[in-house]
Amino acid sequence: MRGILLTALCLGVLLIVAVAGIYVLADRSFGPAAQWLTLPQVIQYSARLLWADGLLSRPLDPGAPEQEFEVQPGETVESICDRLERAGLVIDGGMLMDYLIYTGQDTSLQAGRYRLSPAMSVVNVATRMQDATPTEVEFVVLPGWRIEEIAASLPTSGLGIRPDEFIAAAAAPRGGYEFLAGAGTTEGFLYPGSYELVRTTTTDELLDELIRNFALHLSIELQEGFAVQGLSVNQAVILASIVQREAMRAEEAPLIASVYLNRMHEGMRLDADPTVQYALGFNAAQQTWWTNPLSLDDLRVASPYNTYLITGLPPAPIANPGAEALQAIASPAASPYYYFNARCDGSGYHLFAETFQEHLSNLCP
Repeated sequence: MRGILLTALCLGVLLIVAVAGIYVLADRSFGPAAQWLTLPQVIQYSARLLWADGLLSRPLDPGAPEQEFEVQPGETVESICDRLERAGLVIDGGMLMDYLIYTGQDTSLQAGRYRLSPAMSVVNVATRMQDATPTEVEFVVLPGWRIEEIAASLPTSGLGIRPDEFIAAAAAPRGGYEFLAGAGTTEGFLYPGSYELVRTTTTDELLDELIRNFALHLSIELQEGFAVQGLSVNQAVILASIVQREAMRAEEAPLIASVYLNRMHEGMRLDADPTVQYALGFNAAQQTWWTNPLSLDDLRVASPYNTYLITGLPPAPIANPGAEALQAIASPAASPYYYFNARCDGSGYHLFAETFQEHLSNLCP
């Protein structure tokens, strides 16, 4: 009996030593375990990680490039690790989950996009996924924005581009494209849309991306439509920028375009409010680049952009038009109208007229 007790005691001591050894080795190799794990859990995950040994620090494919991996909101750690293994990004998803749970990093995984590579070890992947800051940002340019409005969106975009740097670069002549030949600014050619950009994108790279997208959308059909209207690409963009600012409802853009084209064909002034707004610049009282309403004094502002004073097109676009405004110039509605004004119901729609007298009767009381 005494021998059995002695043997049991020895086995117990050996077990304690073994457990302590596992605990110490895991702590040295992988750092301290998460405080909220129970002792059995610490031993369990320590043993698993020690069994994996060098696999935790061994990349699956040392020469592989990075690729995007997205963690969905509410996704479980098990699902994330399983998908990482199936995507060929880690050598063993279960091993990654063990490491995350042991270190407590499983509780700090966040939804988002990550740039990961099979050239990273399990430990590297776990570390990278603690930073939810995406390497890419979504940058949005809205139709009808002028250069300064694009610049104003930069501080909250995630890009490290200063607004003043962007304005200076965008307002300067830029080559590389036939449609920019002779243009003293990129205004009008910064194509609206949503862009996925790396955070390190420079001012020149951003401008190139926006202009390149304009070039991609400048189809042969669009250019042929401009030519039918007797317009060069630059002239068409100028007119489209005015239509973009006028057309609160996209379906009205072809009809508004027809009014301006009818006026041009008759040698009339465009009398376009947005060109005056552009000439006036920033309205500090209204905190907008587009003063509204315009006063009679505003309509007399001396500027080559004031189409109430000049005949024909202003010297450059007043904003960056989107696809619908550009298409409206290429394929305007066939109409007899020379005038239009906003409806009085605040709907954003317009009333159209053939004669000035009819136009006056459409004005709001």
